[in-house]
Amino acid sequence: MAALKYAGMDDTDSDDELPPGWEERSTKDGWVYYANHDEMKTQWEHPKTGKKKRCAGDLPYGWEQETDEKGQILYVDHINKRTTYFDPRQAFTVEDVVVKPKRYDGNTAALEILQGRDLSDKVVLITGGNSGIGFETAKSFALHGAHVILACRNLSLASKTVTAIQQEWHKARVEAMMCNLASLRSVREFAESFKAKKLPLHILICNAAVCTQPWSLTEDNLESTFQICHLGHFLLVQCLQDVLRRSAPARVVVVSSESHRFTDLLDSCGKVDLALLSPSRKDYWSMLAYNRAKLCNILFSNELNRRLSPHGVTCNALHPGNMMYTSIHRSWWLMTFLFTLARPFTKSMLYFSKRMLYYCLLFSDSDVVLTEPIYLSWHVFGREDRKRMERR
Repeated sequence: MAALKYAGMDDTDSDDELPPGWEERSTKDGWVYYANHDEMKTQWEHPKTGKKKRCAGDLPYGWEQETDEKGQILYVDHINKRTTYFDPRQAFTVEDVVVKPKRYDGNTAALEILQGRDLSDKVVLITGGNSGIGFETAKSFALHGAHVILACRNLSLASKTVTAIQQEWHKARVEAMMCNLASLRSVREFAESFKAKKLPLHILICNAAVCTQPWSLTEDNLESTFQICHLGHFLLVQCLQDVLRRSAPARVVVVSSESHRFTDLLDSCGKVDLALLSPSRKDYWSMLAYNRAKLCNILFSNELNRRLSPHGVTCNALHPGNMMYTSIHRSWWLMTFLFTLARPFTKSMLYFSKRMLYYCLLFSDSDVVLTEPIYLSWHVFGREDRKRMERR
């Protein structure tokens, strides 16, 4: 059942197996009925339990319903190039009763989150989608039908990423567009180019970042870590805010880090010191600059959620995981060495991308209940943690 496994639908034993001579079928609109071949009759109720059932959701992405020359309904799996008379949705039929809201948490597997989803009506924009968690997240969305746009500084690398995704599924809708977060001009040009496409925007993932790199200034005369990790994303969201509101329900996900806890933005008088955000060469320490930018991510996300949530746009910051082996530490040999030592004991990028998918897709079903934490980490925050984050 490879096709079912791709869709997250492993074949399972049923608790209410049919008697001999009976067959389970489904109608075009997803209602399940039962055929008794011995008596040549059909009925809606299960012959043993008496329950009525229906198929849950739409066909998985890549599947299509067709009719053969005899008028029988068949199902085509374009991904695995197979044809079957078995409705793949029947692996997850539900009783015809009121369904309780789903509750997902940080332990939910990616296949559970994407199980049976057709995201072909979603547009996803992600920065830093060339590698690491950004790549795995972009690929997961694209393989489930979403139109994915990679906002990247290096179009050559981005085109290779597009090719890699399309090699897994030739109909994947993924494209790359130029966006250099180290240039506010480039960010504005990207936003205008995106708007010219007349597309909606359902999910915006601010994922790109740099860390442990030497001090340098951008063309805007700002310290590069602060501008790339925070200010560039801040401007990007502001430029696309009107598109997000028109596309509601929509979501902005800002990738932050637990390292935000090891810094502060206050001076000796307890006031915010803006000079700390873009320090001079002599006051610069790469890790501290990164930590401050990640704290700014959370503060920005909190305020953005307060302003846009009444308009159907939800914003959350998240910490995807610890010691992820990505290229973000490439600028400092010591960090590269430490991450290499930790690599055998850490999770894969696919594992970390599950969290990203979880937070990105919470809004997409009306039966999903979203408890509203401000900052989402790998562990569950208590009430005092949330109060402290709100104060910061």
